[in-house]
Amino acid sequence: MAGSFAELAGRFGFRTDQGRIDAKTWREGTIFLGVPLAVLTLIWFFLAPFAQHDLAKTPFLAWGTVATFVYLLFYAFAILLIAICHYNLSAKRWRDRGWPFPGALAGLLPLTALVSGAAHWLQPREAEIISYWYVAGIDAALVAIIAWNVVEVGCFGARKP
Repeated sequence: MAGSFAELAGRFGFRTDQGRIDAKTWREGTIFLGVPLAVLTLIWFFLAPFAQHDLAKTPFLAWGTVATFVYLLFYAFAILLIAICHYNLSAKRWRDRGWPFPGALAGLLPLTALVSGAAHWLQPREAEIISYWYVAGIDAALVAIIAWNVVEVGCFGARKP
């Protein structure tokens, strides 16, 4: 187990799911991953209107639209990298908690978050097919999983083997 979060982050401790960490290290690592995610998402909220491109009104190569999609490419890569790092961080913590199948439990939060993001993206484009209630249901599941993770791996200590 890493002695502190600084040691874990200093040797890039999110690169593998092997090992164990304590609740404090998990909380610090989650905040460490959550802050850039929040900043990148906030930037995307400001840039998202530029992704709407109507060729009847704007030229084919509108530089604002090109820059928006370049950022979207970077943002998508960052989202996937943060999800993988959080999976590795959580797998260590679930293993320390003594739950069976720590990899499956660690993957539940990133998977649900990615599905929620996809549903929020797809629903306005396919509103006739996908009701908003599906999106709300996925969001409710995401909130429940976040709450369960915060309580289970963020607050409780290690279980005795």
